Amino acid sequence: MFVRRVIGRTLSSAAKSETSAASAATAAGTTRSGKNPLEEFFEADRKQDDNKPVYGRSWKASELRLKSWDDLQKLWYVLLKEKNMLMTQRQMLQSQNLQFPNPERLPKVRKSMCRIKHVLSERAIEEPDPRRSAEMKRMINAL
Repeated sequence: MFVRRVIGRTLSSAAKSETSAASAATAAGTTRSGKNPLEEFFEADRKQDDNKPVYGRSWKASELRLKSWDDLQKLWYVLLKEKNMLMTQRQMLQSQNLQFPNPERLPKVRKSMCRIKHVLSERAIEEPDPRRSAEMKRMINAL
């Protein structure tokens, strides 16, 4: 209940200050979509047809091996954002004594993230240049 009030206050105060933030964003050369940044931590209400899941499966390592280094890094941050959204949603629902829908999504995201690290580690080990290999390993460990 406390978290709900705090988030509600934050969302309402952010909405009030949106006009000043929008003018600051345009002055800085960036554009705003009009959405509150905190809304990214919550899943939009999705309609399910015939009990079909709206989410997919985890990524396979064989699929990830076909992707470039940059694509894997982008996918890593997309999965990190999804993981944060799911964990926020789970925590909010638990605080309200409600059941978290589709709890199998979080392990799928974690498994995909683990597989990305594995594929990147394979590439770092196969790198013939020891300096580049060490640099790649540092980047992987920072993920």
